[in-house]
Amino acid sequence: MGGSIRTLLLIGLLAAVQPGVTQSGATDPRVGVWTLVSAQSSLEPPDRLSITHVQGGGVHVVMSGERHFDFTASRNGHDSPAPGNLGFNQIELHRIDKRQAEVTQKKDGTVVAKVHEQVSKDGKELTATTTSVGHPDRITVWTRTGGAKLAVDPFVGEWTQDLSKTRLRQGLVLKIEADGSGGVRFVGDFSYTARFDGKPYDLKNSRNDTVILELVDPHTVNASYQRDGQVTQKDTWVVSADGQQMALSTTGTLESGQKLTEKLVFKK
Repeated sequence: MGGSIRTLLLIGLLAAVQPGVTQSGATDPRVGVWTLVSAQSSLEPPDRLSITHVQGGGVHVVMSGERHFDFTASRNGHDSPAPGNLGFNQIELHRIDKRQAEVTQKKDGTVVAKVHEQVSKDGKELTATTTSVGHPDRITVWTRTGGAKLAVDPFVGEWTQDLSKTRLRQGLVLKIEADGSGGVRFVGDFSYTARFDGKPYDLKNSRNDTVILELVDPHTVNASYQRDGQVTQKDTWVVSADGQQMALSTTGTLESGQKLTEKLVFKK
């Protein structure tokens, strides 16, 4: 049993710590963390926009600050439910081209606003034009404040299991390296390189097949990995603000069919 738990946890650790994304995003350059330019000097804290990939090809969008909304939209051009948001409860996402997208906000099936989003060629600026009936167009400009550098750096280094804060005393050591192109590489008994583009990446020398990563924010990673097409484990990694501690919450299923829930803490 102990060996099975150790194997499962090792697989989870190695599958989760690959937080890499190109600055423009592999399939959607809007993916990243953005700050409203006009709010940088007038609002504290400034409005922030976080866009992350989700499994299945959609995006999870969160705005915080003067306005708040939180929704997940698929990329199939169909309505996605968006409960709990002021002014709309449905979202339709349409990709126009590599750098442009249109988001349609609806309330009970009726269109209330359309937002045209365009990312600059250098991937550092996002311009959103909101059109709604009876109101002048509203243009907001966002600058990228999260992406490859912020996503990768907190996780890079050598991490040692903090035995004083962990129930399972396995003495695990993790070494995470930047791969030079916005990704992160693990070198050890298991090896692989993965990015936050919502795509599965192969695991080498592992009993699992692939891993899919999602960047929640620059210090938080969600990871799910599969074997034979089935999800076997889900992890959440959180690096502390000072970058010296990394906490893992994991849930999964052992080969025996037993369910596992565990928390591990690592220090740099």
